[in-house]
Amino acid sequence: QVQLVESGGGLVQAGGSLRLSCAASGRTFSSYAMGWFRQAPGKEREFVAAISWSGSRIRYSDSVKGRFTVSRDNAKNTVYLQMNSLKPEDTAVYYCAADQSLSVPTYEYDYWGQGTQVTVSS
Repeated sequence: QVQLVESGGGLVQAGGSLRLSCAASGRTFSSYAMGWFRQAPGKEREFVAAISWSGSRIRYSDSVKGRFTVSRDNAKNTVYLQMNSLKPEDTAVYYCAADQSLSVPTYEYDYWGQGTQVTVSS
């Protein structure tokens, strides 16, 4: 069992930056791949980024590649999403999730956080 709590969301102007954190409970955090997803109003939840348990493999969606960076600190049971050059279309609720292996589809993930709101003003 893994419990996830996101933090770091907020309101930022276009071009600004935010860093999201996802704190995990449970001693098995380091064995899970971690993903970040987002859901805008009226849209389906979409993949943003994922990182393998060791951090050696990372994937990004095309829409955030080059602007967002995912990382993890297994000693702190925390995964991060550094978001730079934010755009109004990045506005969404951002979720972290845990999976047995690095995956893209939402249905692959076993555990989810409650989400944190990111709003980017133009």
